[in-house]
Amino acid sequence: MPQTPTPQPAPLTHRLVPAPAGRIHLVEQGTGPLVLLVHGFPESWYSWRRQLPVLAAAGYRAVAVDVRGYGRSSRPDGAAAYRMLDLVEDAVAVVRALGEETAVVVGHDWGSTIAAHCALVRPDVFRAVGLLSVPYAPPGGPRPSEVFAGMGGDEEFYVAYFQEPGRAEAEIEPDVRGWLAGFYAAFSADTMPGPDAPDPHFVTRGGRLRDRFPAGPPLPAWLDEAELDVYAAEFERTGLTGALNRYRNMDRDWEDLAEFRGAPITQPSLFVGGTRDASTMWLADAIKAYDTTLPGLRGSHLIEGCGHWIQQERPDTVNELLMDWLGSL
Repeated sequence: MPQTPTPQPAPLTHRLVPAPAGRIHLVEQGTGPLVLLVHGFPESWYSWRRQLPVLAAAGYRAVAVDVRGYGRSSRPDGAAAYRMLDLVEDAVAVVRALGEETAVVVGHDWGSTIAAHCALVRPDVFRAVGLLSVPYAPPGGPRPSEVFAGMGGDEEFYVAYFQEPGRAEAEIEPDVRGWLAGFYAAFSADTMPGPDAPDPHFVTRGGRLRDRFPAGPPLPAWLDEAELDVYAAEFERTGLTGALNRYRNMDRDWEDLAEFRGAPITQPSLFVGGTRDASTMWLADAIKAYDTTLPGLRGSHLIEGCGHWIQQERPDTVNELLMDWLGSL
């Protein structure tokens, strides 16, 4: 009897599509309802390498983008070109370029904030939103730069440290690969500094962020040398200015989004965070407010012992939660 051939996974397809700043690079796998995946800092489409095949096998058209300023996507000049409303329009342009009218959008880290604002600003396009690591907090409140300036005491909060063009770049550029390895390790559950070590979210006045990174190997368990090479090769080619420019627009976003202050996201939503992720823990009040701010919430989950790089640290758990949520839509 001839054996039935084992079905082969759908291939990964790289594409460039037109967007307001020029082009967006994306990686696509599978067919079905569109699920748009948006990465955070300092990452790329590759951050979703463990989600793309799972989504495709489940009958979805999974698309992971390089956000404006990253990878093969356009890197316009000037920090103001990286404001939130521009990134929302990039996401809309991707959906349209793929011939779709609507999409589910899922983001991690800055990508979570981008995904949330996609759903907030363009509910006609984004019918559901999944948020990883960074909870949704509606626009509004005090001016962000004033908040960050008051957080460090005798030290600088890392977001404040990133504000001056060229400053963080000068720290990173001599050893991009080493800086990335230290940054990933500093916020991964298995390699982050202990509770008695200086907090890597803060910088000594006049110092460098990398001075707070764990010393030397090993890499986090979720990241091997070849995978680190993928990230490093992209940023050695592009630099990190485009990526850092996202941080340099928080006051502009605060002004641009004034009409949405306090606004809820009403579409079906999902939140997944890690119990060892400061991005999740610092915004615990935002999670407590979800009854008001995310009235369409269908699940809020904290993964015990997980750090910041959630879909890479715990891919099986995250994939299961995503599949359950997507199946409920």
